[in-house]
Amino acid sequence: MTALAAEIKKGRKFDQVLEGARMIFMRDGFEGASVDEIARAAQVSKATLYSYFPDKRLLFSEVARMECNRQADEALDVFEMDAPVEDVLREAADRVVRFFLSDFGQAVFRICVSESHRFPELGARFYESGPALLRQRLGGVLQHYVDRGELKIDDMDLAASQFGELCKSDLFVRCLCGVACDCTEADIDRVVTGAVEMFLARYRA
Repeated sequence: MTALAAEIKKGRKFDQVLEGARMIFMRDGFEGASVDEIARAAQVSKATLYSYFPDKRLLFSEVARMECNRQADEALDVFEMDAPVEDVLREAADRVVRFFLSDFGQAVFRICVSESHRFPELGARFYESGPALLRQRLGGVLQHYVDRGELKIDDMDLAASQFGELCKSDLFVRCLCGVACDCTEADIDRVVTGAVEMFLARYRA
């Protein structure tokens, strides 16, 4: 059994470790974050940290899961489901695009792609906390507008996944390749507008 396949062990300081790791990973990224720095931020010993997470990748995957869930919950809290569908989709697209462009979002993607062939369980954890979570949460929002007769969607999983992919258009890949990460608000608005317009062109009732 690999270290990544081992069960995460929970204990009294588990949440403390996660919060310290989140702070360091969000600040320094995966590569820049040291275990010593994480332990210091969490106010625990390295031994305690390793007793919960035997591998830094496993710790990062749990922080990613926690952060993705936090952002998804936050988004659902601000969506006004009585608003026009295009307004809600714009809010959703704006949040998705900004997450994809963030240092943390880019790190999550890079780690998933680079490590999942060696550690399939790590790839599975990232998938469940990223694309699968987006598909599930967005599917619930879209279903609301299907029920209202504003959208016509036969395959909800496919439609929700397509929306996420539209939000990656241009900026995400460029930034991932290090071509241009200094995106302006106008750049982001261009991608958001294009994603919403194309999605509605296909699925508006």
